[in-house]
Amino acid sequence: MTARELAHHVCRTLRGAGYQAYLVGGCVRDILLKREPADYDVATDATPDEVLQIFPRSLAVGAKFGVIIVTNDSIETDSASEGAEDPPALRVQVEVATFRSDIGYSDGRHPDRVEYTRTPEEDVQRRDFTINALLLDPETNEVLDFAGGRDDLRAGIIRAIGNPEDRFREDKLRMARAVRFAARFRYAIEAKTFRAIQKLAPDINQVSAERLRDELTKILTEGAARRGFELLDESGLLAELLPEISAMKGVEQPPQFHPEGDVWTHTLMMLEMLKPGCSPTLAWGVLLHDVGKPSTFTPPTGPDGRIRFDRHVDVGTRMAEEICRRLRFSNEDTEQIAALVANHLKFKDVPQMKPATLKRFVRLSRFDEHLELHRLDCLSSHRNLENYEFVRRFIAETPAEEMRPLRLVTGEDLIALGLQPGPLFKEILGIVEDAQLNGSIHSKEEALELVRSRLP
Repeated sequence: MTARELAHHVCRTLRGAGYQAYLVGGCVRDILLKREPADYDVATDATPDEVLQIFPRSLAVGAKFGVIIVTNDSIETDSASEGAEDPPALRVQVEVATFRSDIGYSDGRHPDRVEYTRTPEEDVQRRDFTINALLLDPETNEVLDFAGGRDDLRAGIIRAIGNPEDRFREDKLRMARAVRFAARFRYAIEAKTFRAIQKLAPDINQVSAERLRDELTKILTEGAARRGFELLDESGLLAELLPEISAMKGVEQPPQFHPEGDVWTHTLMMLEMLKPGCSPTLAWGVLLHDVGKPSTFTPPTGPDGRIRFDRHVDVGTRMAEEICRRLRFSNEDTEQIAALVANHLKFKDVPQMKPATLKRFVRLSRFDEHLELHRLDCLSSHRNLENYEFVRRFIAETPAEEMRPLRLVTGEDLIALGLQPGPLFKEILGIVEDAQLNGSIHSKEEALELVRSRLP
């Protein structure tokens, strides 16, 4: 059962029990735009308790706010015995929300209390933007529009429902969501709505780090990252959320390497080339790869001098780690994003690298992201892809057993030679692996001879 089929089933079942039920929100917007919705929501006049009576195996995780989660496995019967060995179906879910009004938002996210209402017209007034306040009767395909959402869809406008400042004070993250929707759909943000964002931008940091991280990641990976970050900048949100990125504006670069302009322009050009659905760590690596340049900028000195950014990679790596910690990234994602920043300049040296160094380089975790960041870096500056193609050829032409050969010498072999585990132990193993990767030794005997030659 697909999410759409589940949503239609939920609506039919609720209506069969005497309640109103409509598809609502982003799924209706996407259906009208002929896009495939990511998820489906249903609005109904049935209370959470009544929904649970109809779908008793549903999840009541949001019941206090009028929301019940109905899943496909909460309504489907067990498979027949002859189908028991079939793989389990992918779990899908539909959020079923009772028509309501939200009263007060002390925490800037959740309503202090909700009051259930009987009509969809009352319900949509609590929603964020007009294009997200449409309802659809799945039986007749009739669209209910109480906020002018269809007109705004046709005009390409993101408009807050009612007073924009009220909507944003209720949930500050809506300011970033307005930017994301405007970028994703190539829409304009209505003037009054935009002015409200500019006025309330300093309040955005009242939102939890996790929610901010997720919203920024969506902006970066939905295929309109450049426009999204331009709008974040114009709205004042960027300076609040990522002042380190805002600091890139006006930071000049040496024109012989960066004819495109300053660090901000270069970064925007890279963001523009990110593919929809790209990995979040790649997207954040692209955003942060030059984050150390503003604080390491040195103007040219002397007649032959040029702009320099000495140690900007080291500085940028530390800054990227701090930003990831601030936004509560997982340790794994933080490590990868920092690695992308730390290694992005190494591509300039690949033709001169020893085989061992190059093999270790391309063995970096998720190296495809390093390679793609380098490609975008080149295309957004000097456009020279020679080193990119050099690495691709090296990977294609180097057998896996040469890239990651079996060890010729183990720790047990070193112990047998009288060595004790310690710093020298690790150093000798590294020397042997270097020689093996460089092709200067090929057998265990040669490796042991190399070890003996290095012993005190």
